[in-house]
Amino acid sequence: MEHRYLGNSGLKISEITYGNWLTHGSQVEADVATACVRAALDAGITSYDTADTYANTAAETVLGEALKNERRESLEIFTKVYFPTGPKGPNDTGLSRKHISESINASLKRLQTDYVDLYQAHRFDYETPLEETMVAFADVVRAGKALYIGVSEWTADQLKQAAALAKELKIQLISNQPEYSMLQRAIEGEVVPASEQLGISQIVWSPVAQGVLTGKYKPGEQPPAGSRATDSKGGSDMIASWLSKDEVLARVQELRPIADEAGLTMAQLAIAWVLQNKNVAAAIVGASRPEQVTDNVQASGVELPATLLARIDEVLGDAVERDPGRTYEKSPKTRLT
Repeated sequence: MEHRYLGNSGLKISEITYGNWLTHGSQVEADVATACVRAALDAGITSYDTADTYANTAAETVLGEALKNERRESLEIFTKVYFPTGPKGPNDTGLSRKHISESINASLKRLQTDYVDLYQAHRFDYETPLEETMVAFADVVRAGKALYIGVSEWTADQLKQAAALAKELKIQLISNQPEYSMLQRAIEGEVVPASEQLGISQIVWSPVAQGVLTGKYKPGEQPPAGSRATDSKGGSDMIASWLSKDEVLARVQELRPIADEAGLTMAQLAIAWVLQNKNVAAAIVGASRPEQVTDNVQASGVELPATLLARIDEVLGDAVERDPGRTYEKSPKTRLT
């Protein structure tokens, strides 16, 4: 397992990071979730990403239980705050000082740890002054409850504003967590250039486009039984937009000879592709079976030649999403309750 520095910091994280968004506490039972975490540990994955909102806090609990007997200093644990949790009252969401202060304490309890390595703003909060949010994060860091600060799906301008405040407050804002894959490249035009200037890395989610880039979804065919597209607990909603585009699914099938030539599975090719971007510190992978973890980690350390990358671009063509405005759309303009 290769490790990379996260942003302009001394922190190294595993370039394949294990995430439990749509699995722990919802799709799979706790014993299977624990087996997946064990597989990640055995594969050399040291970084684990979760959020308080995943399965309405259950995902953090499952991850904390799975990691409780591991040497804490050998792990990098990330979690997030913003989306509604608990009974979803008026202050159970957003990036207010109240919600941040209460959420970090609850997350630490569920994760069974005294601190997280990275505490992330899950979205931008348009209803809370950014200064209030950043001061609250600074207090979390100074209290020793988080070592570094990150964000998720923030625009280039939002990153610049937050980085300026972080510098004033003398805390380290070192990461952004956006969606990024061969098919979803909205961050390349503005977010990545700004991040490179600010000393911020990307920890990307959905590098296999919700499973579309594995090639298992065929144009004109019903999704395979037991796949994410048939999951009624949230997975099918996330993948629906891709599955509605037969042209995209057809082009993905044309990537198979390229993967074969590289000696990779389709999933490994997709994960290796995002890791070719030097501003990407890690690709988050999830799993509903331990063998999926074992397969995905084979993408670590893979270098794809420029000729192969050019062929991927040629195959996918205008099926790729490149509009920078998609990042702005990711953050709700009013708080969700």
